[in-house]
Amino acid sequence: MRILIVEDEPKVASFIKNGLGDNLYESDIAYDSVSAEKLFRQYKYDLIILDLIIPGTGGLELCKKLKSQRPNIPVLMLTALGTTEDKIEGFDAGANDYLVKPFEFRELIARVKVLLRTYDKTYESGSKLIAGDLELDLDRKTVKRGNLLISLTSKEFSLLEYFMRNPGRVLTRNEIAEKVWDVNYDFSTNVVDVYVNFLRKKIDKGFDKKYIRTRVGFGYVFED
Repeated sequence: MRILIVEDEPKVASFIKNGLGDNLYESDIAYDSVSAEKLFRQYKYDLIILDLIIPGTGGLELCKKLKSQRPNIPVLMLTALGTTEDKIEGFDAGANDYLVKPFEFRELIARVKVLLRTYDKTYESGSKLIAGDLELDLDRKTVKRGNLLISLTSKEFSLLEYFMRNPGRVLTRNEIAEKVWDVNYDFSTNVVDVYVNFLRKKIDKGFDKKYIRTRVGFGYVFED
């Protein structure tokens, strides 16, 4: 496994690289977005550990650019920016996971392992998920309700896919976070609730039939 570390603080970057090496992961360091793009073109990485505050275009724009080239590459954002808004921006940019500094290296390694373990599962054969008038195209990454084409972010798309694969089953916030964000849910944030509300406004607002419903005290359910 080869990992790209994009981090502008040399001591932090070296600490991460050495720790990954101790766990038998090969890694390269880029201290800015230009170097990161150059390395990304040169090697086929299995995962990217990305700081948001870096010289050049910045972590968010870099994430979007690299994800546009390889949509299935897992990205772990590692940054001091830890508000709910920061995390939402990170996930909207294409991040698969988000870890706030300061961090424990054991947790970083645990998250790296989860992302690498689920990496192969992101490849899907051409197929569609259909529930009533709602259609999710896994190949084209598009969503339609009736004849209306609905624009979703990558994280909203993953959330809807998870709902549609589990119709009629009450899904807890913790379970949604683990499956869609690949992390244990942090009860100090409301990221899951925020994204569910985003998704509801896009696929349910204006329609008589509501697909996503709240089960008070339990979580959410997708009703076909």
